Amino acid sequence: MNVSYDAVVVGSGPNGLAAAIRLAQEGLSVLVAEANDTIGGGARSAELTLPGFMHDTCSAVHPLAAGSPFFRTLPLGNYGLNWIEPEFALAHPLDNGTAAVLQRSVRTTAQGLGRDQAAYERLMGPLAANWEALAEEFLQPLFHMPRHPLLLARFGLRAVRSATALAQSWFADEPARALLAGLAAHSFLPLEQSPAAAFALVLGALGHAVGWPFPRGGAQRIANALAARLRALGGELATQAPVQSIDQLPLARAVLLNLTPRQVLRLAAHKLPPSYQARLQNFRYGPGVFKIDYAMDWPIPWKAAACARAGTVHLGGTLGEIAASERDVARAQPPERPFVILSQPSLFDATRAPEGCRVVWAYCHVPNGSTFDMTGRIENQIERFAPGFRDGILARRVMNCEQLERQNANLVGGDISAGVADWRQLLARPVLSPTPYRTPTPGLYLCSASTPPGGGVHGMCGFHAAEVALRDISMRAPRTLRPRWTRQVNPI
Repeated sequence: MNVSYDAVVVGSGPNGLAAAIRLAQEGLSVLVAEANDTIGGGARSAELTLPGFMHDTCSAVHPLAAGSPFFRTLPLGNYGLNWIEPEFALAHPLDNGTAAVLQRSVRTTAQGLGRDQAAYERLMGPLAANWEALAEEFLQPLFHMPRHPLLLARFGLRAVRSATALAQSWFADEPARALLAGLAAHSFLPLEQSPAAAFALVLGALGHAVGWPFPRGGAQRIANALAARLRALGGELATQAPVQSIDQLPLARAVLLNLTPRQVLRLAAHKLPPSYQARLQNFRYGPGVFKIDYAMDWPIPWKAAACARAGTVHLGGTLGEIAASERDVARAQPPERPFVILSQPSLFDATRAPEGCRVVWAYCHVPNGSTFDMTGRIENQIERFAPGFRDGILARRVMNCEQLERQNANLVGGDISAGVADWRQLLARPVLSPTPYRTPTPGLYLCSASTPPGGGVHGMCGFHAAEVALRDISMRAPRTLRPRWTRQVNPI
């Protein structure tokens, strides 16, 4: 091709866009190539059920995006990104008609937990108060020089335990234990396995420090704002530009792949040493998800009134029930009573559905690649805590693991976390290296959630990869002049 760039990024998810923005901030000419007709990767929205009902195709609630150290430096509000914070970040209903509630205030949250009030304040208070310092540590590669070693050590003493052990040792009653169990289940790990507890502590601290907000209008607004910022910096984007091999790409000083190891091998195996290929082939993907989007005729009729004031609802009952559900998934069995994560954004964002109607987003964990239909089991869990839920359904759209992967090739087997997040694979993500973003091939980098710090809409994987690429580029010959994109694709 008669065109070249300083950098080409493959994939327009939040990490790819973050990498491109960071490179463009330094004056580099950057192109982002996206295979689909819309940008965003896991941060997209569309009318999936009925006209006027705007659903999030993958991610829906974004505490990590709102708390991202890199995104917070960008003027994304100038490009249409407006955060909505529900009254309650999270509600976790129990069978007696009550619910444990996660609110911005640690003390107010703790006051709803009965005998566990003081214990919850001791556990979560210091984490929430020091969130910005902790975020600097969590959202880095594990191999880095800590800036806050004492704070990190204090966190580590709690985080290295299993979630079950943490909940049982800190809390006496079920509401607090169940609340912690639901947070820990976001790890996709059995609750008896470390570091599930770390996920619970981070998500809980995020709820107190920045809330669990979502963008007005849907997750697509995150991608759109990032793309607009990139264009303002001179970067270029092309949709409907699938890449079958990195040999197709324009000449570039750096190529950054917002892809998981399986896609990296498909595009670039012939450029990589056999030993590195073998290490990527050993990368382990985690459980998948079964997702349902609902168009509702009215709000969900929750038994616990607090659930109608929460943006996110965890449906799984007790600590023991949630642990059993996640154990089933780890044993490659679809759980009979799944742990369900449900979001109801239109309670707080009227732009998402016609007047009086609602959109609802829900998923549960299943074995990787599962095609088992979990619709009935998910709806039984919702009905358990909201009798009459099914009566309000106008339409539903169901996505199993295979369908999710067809929609987004990075969701291998329905894994939305881009790989298992156990200790082994947090240390070696995707390979054991002090700079896991750099491949053995000069100028070729990885920037997806399969690199540190892992899954979530925060852009930090892309940011760190771009930083490595910038250091490498600065050591080479001077940059070429900024060219124009001339390939016949659909520019955004």
